[in-house]
Amino acid sequence: MTTTPTTIKKVAVIGSGVMGSGIAAQVANAGVDVLLMDIAAEGDDANAIVKSSLAKLQKVKPAALMHKRNAKRISIGNLNDDMEKLKDCDWIIEVVIERLDIKQNLYKQINKHRKAGSIVSSNTSTLPLEDLTNGMPKGFKKDFLITHFFNPPRYLRLLEIVASEETDEQQVDKVCAFADIHLGKSIVKCNDRPGFIANRIGTYWLHAAVSKAVKQGITVEEADMLLSRPAGVPKTGVFGLIDLVGLDLMPHIFESFEKSLERSDAFQKLGKAPDLIEKMIKDGYTGRKGKGGFYRLNTEGSKKNKEVINLQTGDFAPAARPKVPAVTAAKKGGLRAMVSHESKHGKYAWDVLSNTLSYAASLIPEIAGTLEEVDRAMCLGYNWKKGPFQLMDEMGTEWFAAKLRSEGRPVPHILDVAKGRPFYRTNNGVLEFLTLDGAYRAVPRPEGVLLLQDVKRRSKPIFKNISASVWDLGDGIACLEFTSKMNSLNPFIIAMVNRCVKNLPKMGYKGMVIHNEGTNFSVGANLAMLLVASKLKLSPFIRWILRQGQFAFDNMKYSNFPVVGAPSGMALGGGCEILLHCDAIEGHAETYIGLVEAGVGIVPGWGGCKELLVRGTHSAKVANGPMPAVSQAFQTIATAQVATSAQEARDLLFFRETDGIVMNKDRVLASAKSRVLKILSDGYTPPERTLLRLPGATGATALELAVLDFAKKGVATPHDVTVARELAFVLSGGGTDVTEEVSEHDILKLERDALTNLAKTKQTYARIKHMLTKGKPLRN
Repeated sequence: MTTTPTTIKKVAVIGSGVMGSGIAAQVANAGVDVLLMDIAAEGDDANAIVKSSLAKLQKVKPAALMHKRNAKRISIGNLNDDMEKLKDCDWIIEVVIERLDIKQNLYKQINKHRKAGSIVSSNTSTLPLEDLTNGMPKGFKKDFLITHFFNPPRYLRLLEIVASEETDEQQVDKVCAFADIHLGKSIVKCNDRPGFIANRIGTYWLHAAVSKAVKQGITVEEADMLLSRPAGVPKTGVFGLIDLVGLDLMPHIFESFEKSLERSDAFQKLGKAPDLIEKMIKDGYTGRKGKGGFYRLNTEGSKKNKEVINLQTGDFAPAARPKVPAVTAAKKGGLRAMVSHESKHGKYAWDVLSNTLSYAASLIPEIAGTLEEVDRAMCLGYNWKKGPFQLMDEMGTEWFAAKLRSEGRPVPHILDVAKGRPFYRTNNGVLEFLTLDGAYRAVPRPEGVLLLQDVKRRSKPIFKNISASVWDLGDGIACLEFTSKMNSLNPFIIAMVNRCVKNLPKMGYKGMVIHNEGTNFSVGANLAMLLVASKLKLSPFIRWILRQGQFAFDNMKYSNFPVVGAPSGMALGGGCEILLHCDAIEGHAETYIGLVEAGVGIVPGWGGCKELLVRGTHSAKVANGPMPAVSQAFQTIATAQVATSAQEARDLLFFRETDGIVMNKDRVLASAKSRVLKILSDGYTPPERTLLRLPGATGATALELAVLDFAKKGVATPHDVTVARELAFVLSGGGTDVTEEVSEHDILKLERDALTNLAKTKQTYARIKHMLTKGKPLRN
């Protein structure tokens, strides 16, 4: 794992609920020991509460742990018997119930047992720091701050930090550095105001969306269609998000804000939460963790039917996926077209968004010093694609302010400061944001962060086609970026790989990184291309594209030009195969990688089979002899295993033990560039080709018998058996036996033959079509 020296060697988390255990898991994911504590349970086992929490943690979905073995880094204790263990901890995180008296009593106990200079922080989002430390000694206040994580801590990157004037800035810097580099967090420093940034704006947005939908007769589905992708919000929308986090949390958050915010605050003017929410909670409809929420699954009968609640009556009815013309307008004319649409839906969207964005604009500098911090907090804490100020830029600040004035509504001061100018601009290749004094300032980047978007702002591509671009990262290192839809691989990307390897060294470039800033590195080969070729029976075209991809990846692997893969998100199928051919990987910890071709009725055809065989042959994790490497590759590919983290990817041989794992996504590109330079400084020589000894027909028969057994048990379908038979033939080396040596090119030919054969079948055609239309595998 890629690490940086830190003064934080051990962490304690007090409070083992969902959030506390999630924070402990992320610390363990970072390779750091963590003590998880809770109150002592009654009975014989004082640690029963924290043991139960730890057991739940290891089963939660999506997984809190990046690898099951990380649980070994979590030790447990209770507040009666184990407080002295705090003396070994450098950072103590309190994550207990949001009651001031309970927290303050706990702090007194912590202060008795902690070592000098250890940091103490609270995960609160509702209680002011000044109140938390009231009555505590100066030495405690110097080491105390608020660190507000977002749930689930592994996946949401935002960490809001609040410090007081008495907090030692060096302690803040320690936490920021550790959270950034080791926990993968993006740090936003907030003012000590209720809800800080993300929850202050996010709670207003949710409250406005729900209450206005009830008053204006907008259905749950209509609201979620309007306030999701068209507004740059995840597809869950508003009501789906509330179901996800839990309806039962809303009354507590609303009550906290009602008590802590001034009566003049815009949140107070929204009024009480609709009565329907209280009734739903009382009836057990608390969201996905309960019987359902605004949405539920009706499991009566043989099928699961999605139902949605009627906001007026409280009754459930089948989900209808209504047509909303304002959403159609957004697809054609953007966000401004949707909120300007002359329909109740357009008026609702404008009502919710204009009030939410105006509220956010009015809170600067109350909650944060800059608008950039507000946007970053909303994007990282609520998964918005664009923050409030970026959304106003999309609509046009002059248009937005003019529309507010035309309705007789107040215009936030920062919009007057803008005077029609955008909140963000690119100036001499640098992204800048507007400040309250009317000047622009460069968006800050932490030391060690290199973003491709910044490179693209200040330069032009070295090469470019309709699916890929190549950029200059400096120091003689280039970056290959995929730009196709979902970064799917196609002949244009294959051609660009060849062009890079052939021409970049001639132009003085010494190495290359493969990286992009999409949600996913690559979802694999473009299946639509294969579907058309299969339907038209264009076997020569299929063989041609397979040969082109194999040649490009092979050429890249064995050139005198080091290449480092820098993935994040999904790297599936062909996306996995190109990474397997890189000299090294510096990947984001949240890389989900696998050879999933079997799910669409084919086998890996761009060297994936060959590479897993080679890695298995050389891996210390795999037993010696021809069959173990074949069996491991067969199991991984035939079952379409996908590593759910970069740490798991090492077990499946998709990552080598020497490949780097980077916790913070923003640091992946810089880490990859540094890796190329390190490879060069060590004196780069391309890898040697491997000659394999494979079992041939006897091995293929053994694998096939195992699959047939699964078929008899109903686990494998008929076409699974067909695919597995072709895969077994490839991995076993075709017509060879253990006395012969098989070259890598021999395996590549077997890949081409197997994939072409499978592409001719009706069953594979059906699987590909089903995946493209339904987005999930067909079991035929």
